[in-house]
Amino acid sequence: MRVRTRLVIVAVLLAAACLVPLLCQPYYTKLVVRMAIFALAAMSLDLVVGYAGLVSFGHAAFFGLGCYAAGVLPMVGVQNAPVVFGVAALSAALIGLVTGAISLRASGLYFIFITLAFAQMVFYVAQGMRPLSGDDGFRLPAPTTLGSLRLTDPNVLLYLTVGMLALAAWVSYRLMRSNFGQVVQAARDNPMKLAAVGLPAYPYRLALYTYACALAGIAGAAYANLTEFVAPNTMSWVVSGELLFMVILGTAGTLFGGIIGAVVFVGLEQILSSYTEYWLFPLGVILVLRVLLVRR
Repeated sequence: MRVRTRLVIVAVLLAAACLVPLLCQPYYTKLVVRMAIFALAAMSLDLVVGYAGLVSFGHAAFFGLGCYAAGVLPMVGVQNAPVVFGVAALSAALIGLVTGAISLRASGLYFIFITLAFAQMVFYVAQGMRPLSGDDGFRLPAPTTLGSLRLTDPNVLLYLTVGMLALAAWVSYRLMRSNFGQVVQAARDNPMKLAAVGLPAYPYRLALYTYACALAGIAGAAYANLTEFVAPNTMSWVVSGELLFMVILGTAGTLFGGIIGAVVFVGLEQILSSYTEYWLFPLGVILVLRVLLVRR
């Protein structure tokens, strides 16, 4: 699928999302918000998987950190959206910088296991935080606000999330087409040749990894306002697997594939779960067929 075709598809999806509150019931508005949130998270993972060529199995940790930022800040009287999303992005980026500095010294299977190990560490720390109800989680103390608007209102959250997704997609697209992005992709394709011309891959990969973690944190903060609940399960390896599923389903290394994959995944989840509690099985079959029969 050509880049122009993908752009048209994503533009149509974003435009359709903006019309949902005007034409559909609140349930469908929340469903579209969920799609947009996971599209942002999946797109951030695609930067690491598709462009850097590094399969991360711990991306949910940064998504969960964003959730906790949106849940903890209202406890100290901070509800302003720019501050909440800024702290969510910064906290995820800082943890991503520290863990990425270690993880990126490995590659392949070792990188997968190290990212999974770090994510499980973050998960168990959140699970053991008794003041925040540990494994049980806690209700969002107060919604994030944008002026007089509350982000727990599905209509407000939809337009904000779609706007953030469009902005993040544009910034990421430009970033990957810049000299920085070309170096990252060269490191993915042939790191030895890149080193031979005097460009070390490590700092470029670390910068991209940190940026991707920040985007995941922003998605997590939006998710906390959607569910109005914060719990450690947002950091579990299961969520990391679902995000990776979305990236593969939509085609890694395209940015827009993560968006399309998230829309398809969440849509199929809603449809299949209404027929059977074992809805993950047919999704698994779809993923296997996707990998075996479709290009890339």
